[in-house]
Amino acid sequence: MTGYFAPSSMAVRALQQRAVGLTYGQRALVVGATHPVLFVGTAQHTSHRETPWKRLALTARLFESVFLGSREEADRALAFTAKRHAPVAGTTSVDGGPHAPTGTPYDAARGDLMWMTAAFTLDSVEVMHDLLVRRLTDGEREALLADFIDWACLFGMPRDAAPPSYAAFRTRMDERLVNGEAYLTDEARLVGGYLAGSAGYPLPGPAVIGSPALAAVVIGSLPAPVLNLYDIQPTAAQQATFQAVCRASRVAHTHLPRLARSPLLHGSSQRSYASVAATEKRWRRRGRVSMPGVSDAPAPY
Repeated sequence: MTGYFAPSSMAVRALQQRAVGLTYGQRALVVGATHPVLFVGTAQHTSHRETPWKRLALTARLFESVFLGSREEADRALAFTAKRHAPVAGTTSVDGGPHAPTGTPYDAARGDLMWMTAAFTLDSVEVMHDLLVRRLTDGEREALLADFIDWACLFGMPRDAAPPSYAAFRTRMDERLVNGEAYLTDEARLVGGYLAGSAGYPLPGPAVIGSPALAAVVIGSLPAPVLNLYDIQPTAAQQATFQAVCRASRVAHTHLPRLARSPLLHGSSQRSYASVAATEKRWRRRGRVSMPGVSDAPAPY
């Protein structure tokens, strides 16, 4: 059964690369946390403070369902998201910097905020594809943008909320990192640090040995202004790991076609997302806190 996006579409081709599917989400959320209205608005309405990895895994599964699933699967994901987003509106209760002071209004159905959610996702899919698969061509970047605009519109975004071209999209994303808009609240800095791998990821079983390497890739992919906001300084070991993983991944995708098309590197990442949520559940059974200072602390809102 066909979905909303053809198998030949750029978004499907990118997200079926598991190197992208397993890394873009963490990066998108680390960078996205620098948007104080989006971060605070979401945090003020979350029902998953004690299980943040479950919420993030659910979000990734919903996103992938719309891009890679059948229309029936996509429609279920869209309906579920619309129901969850309906009550997400109000004003921020903490200071988000000069561009988002306390009392700034937000609404999950507001076009500009819907686009920024899509923009952070698109940005990270693009970056991770460049790093771990191969560099996209200019035409592929335009096609990826067009797919993400269609994707955001399926969630209800007005089409005119999106940028008119890839150049406009990239200019906007780069400018906001240096013009004072990007800002971290105290909780955003803490949450973003966990998402960047500061305490390891809830990977299942033997996969946990890859947690430091995954963190090195996420951190290594971040632009300098974001690293500065978080006061993250990659170690020499992390930088070496980042370069080695990226190089090996690109070689596998570009020079080993059979491996590149194998389930190890190609296809849906849904099972991996579910495994992260299941691992967090086991952590909690053993008394481990997912994100100390966040999931075991009163909400600051």
